[in-house]
Amino acid sequence: MTGDKENSEWGIETLAIHAGQEPDLQTGAVTVPVYQTSTYEQDAVGQDRGYEYSRTGNPTRDALEKSISALEGGTSGKAFASGMAAEDTILRLLNPGDHIVMGNDAYGGTFRLISKVLTRFNIGWSAVDLSNPKAIESAITDKTKLLWTETPSNPLLSIVDIEMLASLAHDHGAWCVVDNTFATPYLQQPLSLGADFVVHSTTKYLGGHSDVVGGFIAMNSADLNEEIGFLQNAIGAVPAPWDCYLLLRGIKTLPVRMDRHCENAEKITQFLKVHEKVEEVLYPGLETHPTHLIAEKQMRKYGGMVSFTVKGGQEAAQEIVKRTKVFTLAESLGAVESLIEVPAAMTHLSAEGSPLEVDGSLIRLSVGIEAIDDLLNDLGQALKG
Repeated sequence: MTGDKENSEWGIETLAIHAGQEPDLQTGAVTVPVYQTSTYEQDAVGQDRGYEYSRTGNPTRDALEKSISALEGGTSGKAFASGMAAEDTILRLLNPGDHIVMGNDAYGGTFRLISKVLTRFNIGWSAVDLSNPKAIESAITDKTKLLWTETPSNPLLSIVDIEMLASLAHDHGAWCVVDNTFATPYLQQPLSLGADFVVHSTTKYLGGHSDVVGGFIAMNSADLNEEIGFLQNAIGAVPAPWDCYLLLRGIKTLPVRMDRHCENAEKITQFLKVHEKVEEVLYPGLETHPTHLIAEKQMRKYGGMVSFTVKGGQEAAQEIVKRTKVFTLAESLGAVESLIEVPAAMTHLSAEGSPLEVDGSLIRLSVGIEAIDDLLNDLGQALKG
């Protein structure tokens, strides 16, 4: 196991390298060991040394939980086998008859889980424009227990005022959940703005290398941490020690990667917004973006995700994404390599015919850290056809 250094005053760049990742006390190893074990020797019946079974606890997973909790400015956090497992665990705090308010451009997997799984247990939901306080108020009922947002949202990159949403939630006795996957704690810290839960797909920017799947929940409440910890152990959707190691390795370079993601994304938006075949560019860093001022208030930079619509509809969009050579046609996001996709036909297909249906002409880019000229040239030739 690792020791604990004083880190309350460290910058996030230092926390990314050191929080939860101190040298091993037994050997001095500067990298957190991978405790690839399922069980632990006990000194006597009921007398363990802090660990008894790796579903319940593992030192490598503990290090990961300390690391991400510190990055989010939280007092605690729990790691999961996937982002959806983390989301599902929060949603298991609800009871039959409860109600959820979520954004009308939520991630397709979140929408599928809430609308097609939770409804089997008599849990209701409403999807509204979360940039509009009046729309939120009108959707909240006396059964509402969760206000759920992702900001920036997927794939429209809308920005939600976290302070406003958290205040509304608490006024109505509900929890505020913020999916911080796109922004990462380097760009935005929702707990400091009043959120009760921050959820991540650690598969994305936190891992950063397209080689691991994981999820995380960060909190600032001892009571909520106890409840989530109970569910984590009871359900058992925990990450393997090796996955935790890969995430810890990726997290160390999060700040420098995010700086490059943002830098490349900003240059790509400037290229796209004047291209003759592009209808509209969606990026919170653009002053023309409808929620730019909120992003400016609560984010350090504007992220590495860019969405845009093209002339010619879904057929044109699908042809464009097939022609890229540096951008890889694939689902997921947030890694060092650039990815491109058509959400309506890929990640958000489950939302077809619902209030969350995505425009077929929309293309989503996960901008990587390659040479910017190569990325611009690749998009240029793909758009040209």
